[in-house]
Amino acid sequence: MASSPLPHPESTTPRRRGAVGELWRGLAGRGARLVAGVHQTWRRSLQVRVVTITLVASSLLVGGFAYLIADKITNILLENAKTDVRLRLNSGADYAAKQVYLYGQPQEAQLQETIEGTVNYLAGGDPQQTSGVVVAITADRYPGVIQTRTAPAVNVQPLISRELRAAVADGNVASQISTGRLTGDRTKYLVYGSPVPTRFGQVELYYLVPLARQDATAADARATVVATGVALVVLLGLLAALVTRLVVNPVRVAARTAQRLSAGLLDQRMVVNGEDDLALLAASFNQMATNLQRQIMRLEEMSRLQRRFTSDVSHELRTPLTTVRMAADLIFAERDEFDPAVARSAELLQAELDRFEELLTDLLEISRFDAGFAMLDAEPTDLVPVVHRVVDRLAGLAERVGVPIELDLPGAEVIAEVDPRRVERVLRNLVGNAVEHGEGRPVLITLGVDDTAVAITVRDHGVGLKPGEEKLVFNRFWRADPSRARQTGGTGLGLSISLEDARLHGGWLEAWGAPGQGAQFRLTLPARAGDRLTTSPLRLVPGDARLPFGGPRDGGPLATGSGSGALAITPVPTGDPDTARAEVRS
Repeated sequence: MASSPLPHPESTTPRRRGAVGELWRGLAGRGARLVAGVHQTWRRSLQVRVVTITLVASSLLVGGFAYLIADKITNILLENAKTDVRLRLNSGADYAAKQVYLYGQPQEAQLQETIEGTVNYLAGGDPQQTSGVVVAITADRYPGVIQTRTAPAVNVQPLISRELRAAVADGNVASQISTGRLTGDRTKYLVYGSPVPTRFGQVELYYLVPLARQDATAADARATVVATGVALVVLLGLLAALVTRLVVNPVRVAARTAQRLSAGLLDQRMVVNGEDDLALLAASFNQMATNLQRQIMRLEEMSRLQRRFTSDVSHELRTPLTTVRMAADLIFAERDEFDPAVARSAELLQAELDRFEELLTDLLEISRFDAGFAMLDAEPTDLVPVVHRVVDRLAGLAERVGVPIELDLPGAEVIAEVDPRRVERVLRNLVGNAVEHGEGRPVLITLGVDDTAVAITVRDHGVGLKPGEEKLVFNRFWRADPSRARQTGGTGLGLSISLEDARLHGGWLEAWGAPGQGAQFRLTLPARAGDRLTTSPLRLVPGDARLPFGGPRDGGPLATGSGSGALAITPVPTGDPDTARAEVRS
């Protein structure tokens, strides 16, 4: 049976590297998600922040305190051990000096026996026979003559450093702490040395005292302090969590109640428990909610009555208006047979009746918007013929006031899902206003389209708008110059209705203007009904506009120039290249 060929080792290396890289990427992704979750919890939870800060601060404080306490206990134990060894060393040095002082030469035969007996006596004088204390006598000046004697018999040379030997040999009492193994396990020793004077010079007496008992006592003290500190930190954390919960819970309840109130649930209230500050907060919050509910209901009732009044008055005026219209039409048809003054009065009556009828129509339309009954009849529509119809309808007015209308339209069809009647009404209002305020200069209508939206701009070169007026032009019955004679006899509701028509489409209606530079209005609508707009195919600020401070027409936001003839310009964060926005988008 033929065996399958084994893979080459080099061919498996990239696979292994890929698997390792995939593993690292997975771990990095999990770590990033964990860090993001912790960061989000830190930002959102006041209780987590307070408890964490309390734990960190208390841990640092308790840790520092525990370190100081443990260090102090260790130092006390060490000092006690040093004091005890110094006392024993002084007593032992006096005894050894008396024993060896009789010998005048280090070569005397009985000197070594005396030294050995002295060492044994000093070691046997320890009241704790099992303490592990080692006593040694050496003579560094006579290494070949006097041998080192220890009790018990161990090698102490590794635990006595050169520095200590030199210090004791110079006639000083010195000490050190060394770690080594003499009689059992590796142990820490406190080594003290003292010179012992003789007639032939001096010998050195050393005490090696184990510090195992002191180390064990210090370790127990450190463990007790650490355990107490940990318990204290945990207790402080629990206390902080409890106190923070008592404070944060009412705040969370207030936040949830406020969210429900903002959502329209005006009957939501907080539960009042006790008579403390939090209870006072809950009672004040409930009183505020009650007052707001009462005020909102009163305003809603007033608004409802106002809308109903406007609608009822508009409907009720239809009947007398129809009668007056019939009489006025009859008088207007026979005006040639009247006196010239009477004929002129008939013409004025006819014009004012036309305006009155338009006003009633606009009032009924506004009442439908206010009541929420306006409906959008969207259908695929070519906007190029719509623009032409509007221009044809206003051609007579433009010719009468001497304002030429110029068109910049695509050669192909521009199809969008819109309500053609409402779009035509918006364009009729915009072009009519531009013609009326054009000051004899051309009015340019531009149509643009992209993948998601269509836009129409109407540009005039008249007196323009003063700073701040670009936000007022859409108010009902607002006029930039009340003393200016109107050419079209408008009602003052055209732009307000146009704005509502744009909002009904989910679009934007915006204005730009500057004194002496004219104005430009832009209507932007989604190409498909129900889509959300993010950008517009056309710019709101025209390319021939003189911007303040010589700023660029393309790019970032512009500063507001008071007295420079420029409007307050708001930066747009949505990626729209325009630099001014007159209407908050719906």
